[in-house]
Amino acid sequence: MAAASSSSRVSSPAGWLLAARCALLLALAAGAGAARGHPPALSPVFYDASCPGAHDVARRVIQGARVSDPRIPASLIRLHFHDCFVNGCDGSLLLDDDLPAIRTEKTVPANNNSARGFPVVDDIKAALEHACPGVVSCADILALAAEISVEISGGPRWRVLLGRRDGTTTNVESANNLPSPFDSLDVLQQKFRNVNLDDTDLVALQGAHTFGKVQCQFTRENCTAGQPDGTLENLDQVTPNVFDNKYYGNLLRGQAQLPSDQVMLSDAAAPATTAPIVRRFASSQKDFFRNFVASMIKMGSISPLTGRDGQIRKNCRRVNSK
Repeated sequence: MAAASSSSRVSSPAGWLLAARCALLLALAAGAGAARGHPPALSPVFYDASCPGAHDVARRVIQGARVSDPRIPASLIRLHFHDCFVNGCDGSLLLDDDLPAIRTEKTVPANNNSARGFPVVDDIKAALEHACPGVVSCADILALAAEISVEISGGPRWRVLLGRRDGTTTNVESANNLPSPFDSLDVLQQKFRNVNLDDTDLVALQGAHTFGKVQCQFTRENCTAGQPDGTLENLDQVTPNVFDNKYYGNLLRGQAQLPSDQVMLSDAAAPATTAPIVRRFASSQKDFFRNFVASMIKMGSISPLTGRDGQIRKNCRRVNSK
């Protein structure tokens, strides 16, 4: 998919409100189509009748977890990313080994000793099973957790499209091809295009590196003498626990922690592709927030299971027994 021009994105609050209303109407229309045999669409009102407090339940668990672990919001949004890029947004990342049927995606290089926050997902699932047994999928928990994590960290809020069901398989081969901190710009662009995300989506979603931490072995400076590979560094040295646009200022100053971040400005192809978008977002946090929301909704809609496909897992780590 070609890179989106700046005019292809919503550029005003009124425009964004209109776009959100249109998206809701389209979702409801698609839902009506589902009754006629078409796959049902995701919808922000999916749980309004069956589990109206789902968002509040998830938010309470995440707020509680953040008290003892300030990193958890950044960790939870990363789980949503790594889930959606493999098999679509179906909760496959959450499955533990259950050999020979299930090989977990948690031990591939991009996730091993790196992806975290699984116990918090378990706690959200337990709380939702208590409130609304067998209703909210693990895939939707990841989508809700991502939005809540951004919002409570100072970022934008949005109405999450819901109605995903959980997959019953994993895809280790695909998980082995997740975006890497050492990917070149052309490799990153191809990995995003493979899931129908363009250059604006790439730059916006990489902006999630505005909070959280990274192991020093993955940084541009690598680890200093005597530091273990797993030593943690702030991704954003300025506001490490706040979701804002400071990340893009870091790129402009050549101070991005990850090689795969800095290439969006330094690569030879960047001036005609990603660099203008980096500069836009560095100069306007509102522009970044609007585009981040649009890209999150787009990413969250990658190949969801809906209707009667998949299942609603009782335990996010295990496929339901037959």
